[in-house]
Amino acid sequence: MIKTVSLRILPEDISDSSAVKKAAASALKTSEESIDAVQILRRSLDARGACPVFQIQAAVYSKESVKPLFEPVHYQPVMASTKNVIIAGSGPAGLFAALRLIEKGIVPIVLERGKDVLERRFDLKQINRNGVCNAESNYCFGEGGAGTYSDGKLFTRSTKRGNVKKILGLLVQHGADTDILVNAHPHIGSNRLPKIIEAIRQTILACNGQIHFNTKVTDLILEKQKIKGVISHDKSFEADAVILATGHSARDIYYLLDRHHILLESKPFAMGVRVEHPQSLINSIQYKKHARNSLLPAASYSLVCQAGNTGVYSFCMCPGGMLVPAATAPDELVLNGMSNSLRNLPFANAGIVVAVGDPCFEPYACFKHFKGLKFQQEIEKSAFNAGGQTMSAPAQRLTDFLADRVSADLPKTSYIPGVKSFPIAQVLGPFISDALKNGFHQFDKKMKGFISDEALVLAVESRTSSPVRIPRHADTRMHPQICGLFPAGEGSGFAGGIVSSALDGETSSDAVAEYIG
Repeated sequence: MIKTVSLRILPEDISDSSAVKKAAASALKTSEESIDAVQILRRSLDARGACPVFQIQAAVYSKESVKPLFEPVHYQPVMASTKNVIIAGSGPAGLFAALRLIEKGIVPIVLERGKDVLERRFDLKQINRNGVCNAESNYCFGEGGAGTYSDGKLFTRSTKRGNVKKILGLLVQHGADTDILVNAHPHIGSNRLPKIIEAIRQTILACNGQIHFNTKVTDLILEKQKIKGVISHDKSFEADAVILATGHSARDIYYLLDRHHILLESKPFAMGVRVEHPQSLINSIQYKKHARNSLLPAASYSLVCQAGNTGVYSFCMCPGGMLVPAATAPDELVLNGMSNSLRNLPFANAGIVVAVGDPCFEPYACFKHFKGLKFQQEIEKSAFNAGGQTMSAPAQRLTDFLADRVSADLPKTSYIPGVKSFPIAQVLGPFISDALKNGFHQFDKKMKGFISDEALVLAVESRTSSPVRIPRHADTRMHPQICGLFPAGEGSGFAGGIVSSALDGETSSDAVAEYIG
């Protein structure tokens, strides 16, 4: 017999199986001896009360074998003579699309403009230490995509897009900790995710899939209104269909589609700053008197409010993490955050962003579907110039940003390229700056102490999602104009994160399989 029960467990007892069993027995009004096992299905931390407590959902087993948390997928090699599909991009959408094609008996040909996941590290070191941006290999481009070296958070609300449990199970199958299957806010960490990406690559190759690194798509092979393949430099790849999973920063792909008069759409996105606090301060706000309890994880937050007619919210919060330069061009500055699996660094950072759309894009209206992209690009160039035309970031103390004064000095930061005191409002303009100020004051009411002289505001957080959408039919998932072209993931404008992109890659492969029969 299996019964599901909800329990509240103190932090000091969450790892004690006997304490959890005792709580389950009490909840079910039965004896501990009648319980063979208690399996935690879901776990979240509730820190709203005087004492933080874990809320768990558990399966209680009596005279029955414990069921596995996930069912592994047993991949079989695909015959080389079968149909094949090109996948442009090896981020989560591309990799999970490839795995799904193998399940369907179709050969995936993955083309990645950047380097493999380990070689990327040399270019990340270059941009961090020397401010040198490799336009093809950076925090956004390369095997694994943008999430590989910028945190690896797996939280998603996209349960209607597909089987989230399967995606998490596949990550565990390839080396992730089983904790991601039960944690309400699963996180792998930028130190562990590269090995998992390598393992996924080995699965694809072992099943006769192909992966080509340093292979940037430079043109499309089109015949009337049908895609027949792609061109990379002087080499062509032909296939029965193409999945375009190039990510939210591959601007050249949008321009390539535009040159072929392929339909694109401008879309709203969000832009703002990264805010960095001492982790100890966030702990004290969230955990109150329990801030130094070593049994509690580094505290996080999720904030949202309405500032006039626009939304302001926290994005990609990284407890115990650091800030990184995520630019994809040498004359632009983009910031992101990351955390390793232990989340034990002394700083906490998050994007605090403002929803932007047509009012902000109006000066760029002549660029039509590229108006949001042009707006994004101009802000990134402004941040680069404000930082001294290096990867140094313009920054202000949060209190100085709110008071419209230049910071006389700046607190310590995790951002390796360094910071330069500069009035952030001059980078962002009045619309975003005013909304951020409004939002910060509202956030301080929810988290008293959030506005602090120790908090640092850095510009610019601009790659929350794509400013361009590649349209597709809701049912066939194919581009409405080009047969055989399947836009997928964040770069298509239909996903926003590792899990949602992976789901989008899977369902795109299902649509491809139906298309090619």
